[in-house]
Amino acid sequence: MSLFSLDEVKALSEQSGPGNAAAPVKDLFAEKQRAGWHKPDVGEARCDLSVERMTLTPHASIPVLSIWKKSIKGRKLTDIKADDAMVTYFADHLTPVIKKVLGNYLSNGHWAIVPSPKRRHLTQNFACRIAAEIGNRLQIPYYEDVALSHTRQRVAVDFDLGYLPEEPNLIIFDDFVTTGSTLNAMYRLLEPLGKNLFFVVGINNNL
Repeated sequence: MSLFSLDEVKALSEQSGPGNAAAPVKDLFAEKQRAGWHKPDVGEARCDLSVERMTLTPHASIPVLSIWKKSIKGRKLTDIKADDAMVTYFADHLTPVIKKVLGNYLSNGHWAIVPSPKRRHLTQNFACRIAAEIGNRLQIPYYEDVALSHTRQRVAVDFDLGYLPEEPNLIIFDDFVTTGSTLNAMYRLLEPLGKNLFFVVGINNNL
């Protein structure tokens, strides 16, 4: 037996016209959008170069010396790499730190400096230019293309040997470090060949 007669059902349907719109039905099983569920767009990585923080931290099991750290405020990393004045700036600040850690007479100790392999910028490479300037100030040889990369990939990479320096002690330099995958690949390439390796970067690209 029906709870409502046919006439009563018809009357109820006429009441739900444009002026008497029924309240929307809430779907209890609809996916809720939580506030803060998605990470905020913090934009491109930055670094405040006015704040020096010399640290020795492990990246991919490799101890790495750095003097700056990624920050919320400061210049964008892409702007830093595009600024020619930053080559001298990096060398000005990194050279004294290397001397403080390794000594002032590296030119007498069979040392050389080697940059990470070029991948995106094959000429006027930022890291290569800094490494060359540091080598000049330390009065030690600078070797380019010691490691060769055949991919732009930065994670789980392997490098080929391009040139093997005769010096037993090598400073491995990169402008930034994030995961440490590049430096770890340099270690796997050169350490089995009897080289002592000291890893130096400008910016630790981790908060």
